[in-house]
Amino acid sequence: MGDFDALGDAVTGSLLARAVEPRVGEAAPNGHTHEKNCLNCGASLIGTYCAACGQKAHVHRSMRGFMHDFVQGLFNFEGKIWQTLPMLAVKPGEMTRRYIAGERARFVSPVGLYLFTVFAMFAALNLTGALGTPKHFQSELKEDIADNQVAIAKLEAKKAAGTAGADLARIDRKLAKLHEDIAENQKLVSGKALVTQDPGDETPSFIKPFIENARDNPEVVSMKFQDAASKFSWLLIPLSVPFLWLLFPFRRRYNSYDHAVFVTYSLSFMMMLVITGSLLVAVGFSTLASLLFFVPPFHMYRHLKGAYELGKWSAIVRTMALVTFAFAAAGMFMAAAMAIGSI
Repeated sequence: MGDFDALGDAVTGSLLARAVEPRVGEAAPNGHTHEKNCLNCGASLIGTYCAACGQKAHVHRSMRGFMHDFVQGLFNFEGKIWQTLPMLAVKPGEMTRRYIAGERARFVSPVGLYLFTVFAMFAALNLTGALGTPKHFQSELKEDIADNQVAIAKLEAKKAAGTAGADLARIDRKLAKLHEDIAENQKLVSGKALVTQDPGDETPSFIKPFIENARDNPEVVSMKFQDAASKFSWLLIPLSVPFLWLLFPFRRRYNSYDHAVFVTYSLSFMMMLVITGSLLVAVGFSTLASLLFFVPPFHMYRHLKGAYELGKWSAIVRTMALVTFAFAAAGMFMAAAMAIGSI
């Protein structure tokens, strides 16, 4: 009996151990699991993937498996990127239409690409110093003030020497302009230009505290603005989609999803232009970077024409409206980010 009692206690202990800490999914020495049911949803496994949720039948629990998943995910994204970016640049309308039609595995999703480009854009802007800081701007203003003061001293000396002759009137105009520039720059350095004291000032009272905060704490507000712009960058999508409704008020074949995909891919391309421009400026090609300003209207035209299957003139008219709408959406987003940054 003692042997049977000992065996019973061992079985009971084993069952209790499994109840407290199940061994389902326990890894074998090689890091693999061998299951008959999906570890994610519990469905019976048939094949290498779960038919119910799509998870792999056997999961890894080893560093080798972790690195394998990391490399696979990296190259899977990279492979899609090299299919997505060329079409987004050259044939954005066709790519958007194909994605909406169901070709999802071929291209990076609009949301995935948008999040990637947001991260890359802010990283590039911070790396190249394109965002700048209040201290940086103030130092530039102070340098301009010093240069203008040197120019004023030279002109005053020339005027006092009496060698200017008939150019006295021109020198006086230059002096007046330089003094005016110095006064404006000094206001910007001190922050007084941010809050007007004119009797006819119509700035709403609820906005003035934000402006005063920006004047008194420019560095903090700048950091908060950049943080808000990066965190709330997704707001650009819902702010932009309604404008697409206005472009196609009577075309019921295009719904909100179609507009959202169009907007997200378009915004991703625009952020890539910002990345390219900041890198060009950083390496000394400022003139070439300035030419990128003319790219968005042409890209919007091709994107609209291809995605919505428009005629030439219909696409041109809608592109002109979309450019205006883009500035409106960007203005609303900047205002929201500034308000959050000023709190």
